[in-house]
Amino acid sequence: MDAIKISDNIYWVGAVDWSMRNFHGYETGRGTTYNAYLIIDEKITLIDTVKAPFKDELIGRISSVIDPSKIDVIVSSHVEPDHSSALPFVAAQAPKAEIITSAPNGLKGLTARYGQLNYRAVKAGDSLSIGSRTLQFVPTPMLHWPDSMVTYCPEEKILFSNDAFGEHYATARRFDDENDLETIMFEAKKYYANILMPFGKQAQAALKALGGLEMRMIATGHGVIWRRNIDRIVEAYRQWSGGAVEDRAVVVFDSMWGSTEMMAKAIVEAFASKGIAAAYYDIKHNAMSDIMTDVFTSKYLAVGSPTINNQMMPTIAAFLCYLKGLRPLNHLGFAFGSYGWGGQSIGLVEDELRAAGVEIVLEKQRLTNIPSADQLAALSTAITSLIG
Repeated sequence: MDAIKISDNIYWVGAVDWSMRNFHGYETGRGTTYNAYLIIDEKITLIDTVKAPFKDELIGRISSVIDPSKIDVIVSSHVEPDHSSALPFVAAQAPKAEIITSAPNGLKGLTARYGQLNYRAVKAGDSLSIGSRTLQFVPTPMLHWPDSMVTYCPEEKILFSNDAFGEHYATARRFDDENDLETIMFEAKKYYANILMPFGKQAQAALKALGGLEMRMIATGHGVIWRRNIDRIVEAYRQWSGGAVEDRAVVVFDSMWGSTEMMAKAIVEAFASKGIAAAYYDIKHNAMSDIMTDVFTSKYLAVGSPTINNQMMPTIAAFLCYLKGLRPLNHLGFAFGSYGWGGQSIGLVEDELRAAGVEIVLEKQRLTNIPSADQLAALSTAITSLIG
């Protein structure tokens, strides 16, 4: 439970959650970390806490550096429990500490959850001298809660970024250059796709607000601390927040007796015949959060379902609900499916795609019973005609 030094008199004192596999509906196959940072200065400062079950791990790491009762300032960047639920416990260990939070939403949120503590609300432009260092507070509302803020230390050129630039990734190695870069970039993309995607405009506003800051380190709320590849993750956020898509296709489906599956395979092959890389996702065997990571930056989206009880398959309904909540940008799509007699599902899928903001570019593809070779060939021709 030792703290890890990340700069002179600045320590990582967070916790590693190796076993977490679900974060409010988002599957996290590589676990996560809850990052907190201790700054030793005239005013001893703690940036963020951890999820409540890990409070002893946090206190243990702090205690390896100083007595927790000596903490003067606690910065609470975000009310969500994975960052704040250990706050009452930490406040009891550090009774003289002033708790810094954003005005008005951080103050409202912390008070609603934890009652009256020693809060001080800050707004854009506010700063705090803690001795040889200054902390500057930058609100980042709706990235991804109304209360979110980041903290910048100009003397250290460190941005304590909370949920921005992070990823759900459990590791014993704290820095980006100590881990496999492609793995952490994938997890950062997955994090953005499944949590921050609806807030692209807010992400762009945050990037603009941070644009003038010199950063030698981004100390995130989850995952690794960026020090070698800062330009890469910041540029990725610029691309992602602008809704940039690649010439790729994603095909998502469920099937009862294999007929809609046959259509899905024909669609994938048709895209491939035009040089468009296509991903094939049977929803029964793939997590929605993994699918969304691919959908996020793919230009085309095809969703298929047979009809059951005059409806689409519940698995596909759940996926479309998830998609609609994340509101992807700049996607072209269509619905497909096989049916026995009613065939209502395909139209319902199309309606939900449209409601999610997907531009419908191909008439819904409906085939009865077991598709014939000629029908599948016609389906392929429709796809290749779409691409041009």
